Amino acid sequence: MYQLIRNSGGNPDGIQQRKQGELEYLVFPKLEKTGVVEHLFTTRIGGVSSGIYSTMNLSFSRGDDPECVRENYRRIGEVLGTDPEHMVASKQTHTTNIRLVTEADLGNGITEPSAYDDVDGLATNIPGMALVTFYADCVPLYFVDPVKKAIGLAHSGWRGTVAGMGACMVQFMREHFHSDPKDLIAAIGPSICVDCYEVSEEVAEQFREGFPEEILQPGKADGKYQLDLWKANESILLKAGILPKHLTVTDVCTCHNPEYLFSHRASHGQRGNLACLLYTSPSPRD
Repeated sequence: MYQLIRNSGGNPDGIQQRKQGELEYLVFPKLEKTGVVEHLFTTRIGGVSSGIYSTMNLSFSRGDDPECVRENYRRIGEVLGTDPEHMVASKQTHTTNIRLVTEADLGNGITEPSAYDDVDGLATNIPGMALVTFYADCVPLYFVDPVKKAIGLAHSGWRGTVAGMGACMVQFMREHFHSDPKDLIAAIGPSICVDCYEVSEEVAEQFREGFPEEILQPGKADGKYQLDLWKANESILLKAGILPKHLTVTDVCTCHNPEYLFSHRASHGQRGNLACLLYTSPSPRD
């Protein structure tokens, strides 16, 4: 199994590597312990794509052979105990728009053309519907309500983080599923770390109000800053009412692991996409 590079100070038990056949993936033990969901975060290992997409690319929109992408989804579904026909994909454009997923969305963006645009979050309380969102440095957010049996996934780049995407999902789940934030089990997934994420003054300025001061550090060049999206999203989720004991924060940086995880910054944009997958099990595990 790939030797994962982890950031110092993190919780090595917060994210675990798994392998089934040739396919390697990551899981969050806190989500597993709910007993009501199946989930994973993909890596580059175990697919059939080649070149800059090698090997587990899950994007149809970056130039990869569609047949390879379809086979990659089939393999992921096999690991999760589902199939592409029961998956529903986002159509991300750095918004805070969230879609309430129903049976009418089955296969959307995977086995069927996408029927919507500008959707960076997905949520449902229907068992067996696998939500899919995409990443290559931006922050993945997982949400599980083991009481109401509801789930959500959200994509939060710097624009989504400034706009409070995590809080938007908590509010969405309150409104649609009557979720209590104190019941939610959440995870901040593998994404770019503060050491690798240099931003301009223009971007930094947008984080100077409403966030902890320590999320911005001096950059390596004049007028540049290092932005900590992990701490920023952690702050958002805690303010939204998620309990610290129910939150896992990643210690895995996509940019530090470019052979294992797609990273837009490390590859200068020459890459495929990783994905989060999450669904409520039709028959909850003990």
